[in-house]
Amino acid sequence: MSSAANSNARRITSVLVVDDDVELAMMYKELLGSQGYIVNTAPNGVEALKLIMRHEVDAIICDMMMPHMPGDMFFTAVERVKPHLCQRFIFVTSYEGNPKIEAFFKKVNGIVLYKPTTLGKLMGTLNLLNQRLVIAADKKPSGTV
Repeated sequence: MSSAANSNARRITSVLVVDDDVELAMMYKELLGSQGYIVNTAPNGVEALKLIMRHEVDAIICDMMMPHMPGDMFFTAVERVKPHLCQRFIFVTSYEGNPKIEAFFKKVNGIVLYKPTTLGKLMGTLNLLNQRLVIAADKKPSGTV
């Protein structure tokens, strides 16, 4: 395994926040920015898709319930155009226990952050994602990207 691939997996630096609650998205942006992350925001899945087509991101924090394109539909669209990003999602919802949403999380092996959240929970969840990415990078055979 190349150390370059491994070091890339170990450090999330850029985050896309997809949430129709603009105030909440700006709060995430401010909090994550204060921790050294480069943060972009999108108010819905349609705008987020445009953004990921123009820029690479290391992680996506995605609300589940949004107009125009809910989180599960956005994930499915990302699966088609940039499948490598699917392992980089953190889903955010206040609908804990909703059978349809929980079934989706289980199907995609999603990392979930339940609202309301704190900076500590947000940072812990990003660290969990980072650990998953490191494990996935360590499992890749040598020479793969």
